[in-house]
Amino acid sequence: MLKAELISNLGHGRSFLSMYCNGLKSTFHRSQTLGYRNGFACSRLPTMGIGRERLYVNQLSQAELDELSNKRPTLTYGQAKQAPPSDFIPAHVAFDKKVLKFDAYFQEDVPISTEEHFRIRQVGIYYYLEDDSMSVMEPIVENSGIPQGKLIKRQRIPKNDRGDHYHWKDLNRGMNITIYGKTFRIIDCDPFTQVFLESQGIELNPPEKMIFDPYTELRKMPMRMYVTPSNFDQLKQFLTFDKQVLRFYAVWDDTENMFGENRPFLIHYYLADDTVEVRELHERNDGRDPFPVLIRRQRLPKSFVDKMKTFPRCVLEISNQEVLEWYTVKDFAVGKPVTLLGRSFFIYDCDEFTRQFYYEKFGITDFQPVDVKKKSPEEVPQIIPPYNGYGFLEDSLQNCFSLLPQPPRKNFIKMLENDHKVLRYQVALESPNPEERKRRFILSYFLSTDMISIYEPPVRNSGIIGGKYLGKTKVPKPGSTTDNPVYYEPADLTVGAMVEVFGHRFIITDADEYVLNYMESNVESFPAATLQSLRDHFAPRRTAAQAAESQLAAGTGRQELEELVKQVQEQLKRHNYLSNSSMREAFLHHDQDGSGFLDKAEFFALCNRFNLPVSDALVNKLISLCSHGENKINYHDFIRAFSC
Repeated sequence: MLKAELISNLGHGRSFLSMYCNGLKSTFHRSQTLGYRNGFACSRLPTMGIGRERLYVNQLSQAELDELSNKRPTLTYGQAKQAPPSDFIPAHVAFDKKVLKFDAYFQEDVPISTEEHFRIRQVGIYYYLEDDSMSVMEPIVENSGIPQGKLIKRQRIPKNDRGDHYHWKDLNRGMNITIYGKTFRIIDCDPFTQVFLESQGIELNPPEKMIFDPYTELRKMPMRMYVTPSNFDQLKQFLTFDKQVLRFYAVWDDTENMFGENRPFLIHYYLADDTVEVRELHERNDGRDPFPVLIRRQRLPKSFVDKMKTFPRCVLEISNQEVLEWYTVKDFAVGKPVTLLGRSFFIYDCDEFTRQFYYEKFGITDFQPVDVKKKSPEEVPQIIPPYNGYGFLEDSLQNCFSLLPQPPRKNFIKMLENDHKVLRYQVALESPNPEERKRRFILSYFLSTDMISIYEPPVRNSGIIGGKYLGKTKVPKPGSTTDNPVYYEPADLTVGAMVEVFGHRFIITDADEYVLNYMESNVESFPAATLQSLRDHFAPRRTAAQAAESQLAAGTGRQELEELVKQVQEQLKRHNYLSNSSMREAFLHHDQDGSGFLDKAEFFALCNRFNLPVSDALVNKLISLCSHGENKINYHDFIRAFSC
C-alpha cells in the first residue's frame, strides 16, 4: 500500500512538472518548411509549431485513417476524390521576373531659354511584383544634352507621410502619381500589365495619347530659307559643273626680294562656284614645312571700287559692294601672268581636261607649254692629278675623292686564303755593264696582296752591299697607265721572262720548287705555256734528285739519313747554334744548273762562310752520306739538318 501511494505521488509530481514546463516555453522559432530533394528545391508541410508543439492540423485523424483503410475502390460510380491541398509558394518565387510597365511623362520648366518655356520628357515606370519596388527610366536620346537613363533607382516608393508605400493597386492609366515631389502622368501600359490588373479585378481607365515636346517637333521642321531670286541660276551651274576643276601649273617669281626664289604652285579653278585655290608643290628634301595650301578656296577679287583705298581690308571681309569684278575662267591662260592677292603667278602649263574645256568653251587651241626650268650648270669634269710616285697608287688616289681620305678596300678573303704563301724566283739584272749582269737577286711574289719584293744576297768581296733591293709593293707592267693600272701576276713570271721594275729589267733564271707545286695545284689559274716552261726547267733537277735518292737508298738507306739529321739537329741545339735563313739562298745561288749538287771545294767554302762545324764527327758522317761520287755533294739534305 505504501508502494502504491508512492507511485501515485510520483505521478502527480510528473504531471505538475509537465504543467510547469508548458507554462515556461523557451523556443519560439517556426519549423523549416523549405528543403531540397534530389537537388531541387521543394516545400514541405510543418509538423511542429511554436514551442515544439506537435501540430495535428496537417495530419489525418484515427477515424480518417480507418476510413481509408476500409474503403474499397469502385470501378464506375464511386465517391469523388478530394483534390490535394495546394502547395505554399512564396511571393518572391511566384512573381519572379514579373514587372508591370507604365508609359508616362512629366513636364519640366526651362526658365533660361527664349525658344522654349517647358520641356516634355517621356519616361517608363516599372513596378516589380516580387518585392513591390519601383523604378523610373528615361530612354536615352543621342546628343540631347540632358542627363538621361535611370531617373529613380529601384526601391519602394513612399506614398505619404504615414509610411505607406505605393502598391500596384494604386496604379492605373489616366492618373497622376507624385514621386519625390515630381508629378508623372501615366497614359498607358503594356499588354502584360493590362492582363495582370484585369485579372485582379481592377478596372483600367482608357489609354491617353503621348504629349510630345514642342521644341523637339519644331527642330524637326525644315528651316525656311529666304533667297533673293537672281538672273543667274547658280543651282544649274552647280549641277552642271560639280566636281569639274581646271588645273594650271604656275610659278611665283620672288627672286627680287631677299632670299626669294622661284616656287612652283598649282592653281585650281572650281567651275561649280567660280572659286580659286592655290596649292604649293613640294619636292623631296626641299626644306619647307608641309603646308601645301597658300590661298584657300574662295572667290578672288580682280578689281575694286574707288573707296577701297581707305577700306580697312586687314580687319574686314570684302563683300560684293567693294568689288567691281571677280576672277573668272577668262582671266587664266597659258603663257600669261595673273596676280592673285598681290602675288604674281606665271602660268606655264595646264592639264588635259583644262585644254579640252577651253577648246569647247572658247575655241582656244594654243596651249604650248613654257619651259620655266632653270638650266643646270654644266658639270665640271673631275680631273685627277698625275701620280707623283709616293705611296701606292690606290692610296694616293683616295686624296682626290674626299677631303678625309679613306683606305682602299682590301680583298680579305684572298688575304686569308693565301696568307704566308710566297712564290720565290731567282732573277738576274740586265745591264750593259758586265759586272752588273753577275748580280743575282731573289724576287718574292706575295699571293695575299699581289706585291713583289726583291732581295740581293750579299756576296763577299763583291764590292756591292747586298740586302733589300725593293720593298713590298705592286709593280705595274710596261705601258700601264695611272687611270687603268695593270700589275704583274704569277702567270707573267716564267723562267726566262723579263720583269721590268720601275725602269730596271730583270731576267728570271730560276724558281723555287714550291712555285711549280703551287701552279700544279691551281692549274685552272695559270696558262698552259707557263706551267709547261716550269716543268721543263725542273725536269733535270727532279731526275738528278731521284737518282740521288735511289743511290742513297741502295747505300745506307733513307732511315739512317733521317736519324743522322735528327742527331745533328739535337747537337746544334745543345750548342745554341742559330740557323741562318740566307744559307739556302746561297746554296741555290751557286747551283748554276739547278741540279741540286755542288762541288766539294765550293761546298766547303760555303760551310766556312756560314761557320758550319764541318770538323764534327756527325757532320762529317752527314757529308759522306750526302756525297754523290767523288766531287759532288747533295746540299738539300745537308741544309735540312741546319735549318731547325
